[in-house]
Amino acid sequence: MLRLEHVSKIYPTGEVLRNVTWEVKPGDRIGLVGVNGAGKSTQMRLIAGEEEPSSGQVVRQGEPRIAYLQQEFDVDPDRSVRQELFQAFGEAATVLNLQRQVEDEMGSEKAAEDPAHLDQLIHELGRLQSRFEALHGYELDARIDKLLPTIGFTPEGAEQLVRDYSGGWQMRIALGKILLQEPDLLLLDEPTNHLDVETIQWLEGYLLEQTAALVVISHDRTFLDRVCNQIVSTERGISRSYLGNYTAHLEQKQLEQEATQAAFDRQQKEIATQQAYIDRFRASATRSTQAKSREKLLEKVEMVDAPIETVAGPSFRFPDAPRSGAQVAVIENLTHSYGEKILFLGADLEVERGDRIAFVGPNGAGKSTLLRLVMGLEPPDDGSARLGEHNVVGRYFEQNQAEALDLEKTVIDTMFEAVPDWTQTQVRSLLGSFCFSNDTVFKEVGKLSGGEKARLALALMLLSPCNLLVLDEPTNHLDIPAKQMLEEALQHFEGAVLVVSHDRYFISKVANRIVELRDGDLILYRGDYGYYLEKKAEERAAAEQQRLAEDQEEKRKANRQKQKDRQARRKKTA
Repeated sequence: MLRLEHVSKIYPTGEVLRNVTWEVKPGDRIGLVGVNGAGKSTQMRLIAGEEEPSSGQVVRQGEPRIAYLQQEFDVDPDRSVRQELFQAFGEAATVLNLQRQVEDEMGSEKAAEDPAHLDQLIHELGRLQSRFEALHGYELDARIDKLLPTIGFTPEGAEQLVRDYSGGWQMRIALGKILLQEPDLLLLDEPTNHLDVETIQWLEGYLLEQTAALVVISHDRTFLDRVCNQIVSTERGISRSYLGNYTAHLEQKQLEQEATQAAFDRQQKEIATQQAYIDRFRASATRSTQAKSREKLLEKVEMVDAPIETVAGPSFRFPDAPRSGAQVAVIENLTHSYGEKILFLGADLEVERGDRIAFVGPNGAGKSTLLRLVMGLEPPDDGSARLGEHNVVGRYFEQNQAEALDLEKTVIDTMFEAVPDWTQTQVRSLLGSFCFSNDTVFKEVGKLSGGEKARLALALMLLSPCNLLVLDEPTNHLDIPAKQMLEEALQHFEGAVLVVSHDRYFISKVANRIVELRDGDLILYRGDYGYYLEKKAEERAAAEQQRLAEDQEEKRKANRQKQKDRQARRKKTA
């Protein structure tokens, strides 16, 4: 379907891709992975035809239809869902939009006062309607009707404005627009960003049902495992393909690394042995000929390259946590609303030393609000949410923490402002552990990428010890190596952790307790994410059994009533 052949891409800032070769075949679901800045989005833009390679070529077999859903998807909040979906149809959408403008103009004062103008509008409307019919416009509406339930909308919901829906639902609309174009190849750049777990799971199921080939950029490892059947990993400008999902590619990479290292070590050992013989007997009267012969053979040996080290991610540990009391935070009879929506109604929770609690629930359930209530940044309507009384030192990482940084300061000045008594060596050492080295420490914060800002905000959290970490979406904008660094640091942290995240893999690595926000209450599951998923499956099975039992009871009641009615009719007849 499509092939990148020896593609290189050089920007004024440097080379991003070097001799990249891989292909997309029908049925492929390819995950593009690599650290931030590795060239994943560059490859996506090359495939989409938005950029040209500096050398090499992108070969398209038979002009496949390519649809590209970028990170910032484009939807018009002032259109209805149906109108927005119709924009997928190009000229037909343009004609329909013009029709509506003409219809609006026909209802204007000018049209009412000027018969000639009204007549002109009527003729224009007739022309547009004829063109719309020629484009099979009314059949296109039927295609939208067929799509709506697939992306989760009712016919009534499709008449509501796009602005009435959350970001997750707007993503469904954007995806629907793309699928109405019936692409052969679907390109998705970070489609799970800012989506709740329920919507991510819907997206996974939906993509697995599609026949179009797929290339997706994502740092969500669970998503990559469930959706992809091939991984293209890009490191230092070089891409390599692996069959299987994300976990399978890691295993293959490890085996590949070990095999290359073993072959390299064997060859180096053999070379050292031969070189020692050559050096020893080069001047020997009896063995110099043999030594020279071995030297010539050694010159012809095809050298095994040393294995390329995987790009190192950041590495750090939180400072030792001062010992707190057993009770780190407590929520008692909490009631709180946001506008007209009741978030919590008499909710209770106790956080103990060593708890690492992940809060889960759909967007808008109140997860971020709960963290703010615990940290005292927002007063509750009723009840209480507070830190424990004995030596609890909390640090709060809010969802937009990176955006709160001073954009005009350099990276190193930002750190020095927080710890003016540190030496330059201490500051450079800490920044180095977050992958800020050499000249990058002198970059202005405003010129950093989203991932770099997130790493800097995390580095600032390390400057003073604490025993309670309150983290709201800490993995936003982090690439996979940075997420792994944070996971390891949290696993070694001796204090308590309260975290909100939609990254299921991250939660599975970090949390030892799960709290679900459900119907105004906080439901505690005393186990990790795997335990939580097992319990949820049991709850669904129990609910299904209950539903079936109720259905059976309703049928029995209906049958008994029918028998009573039949007996009553017989008595009347008698």
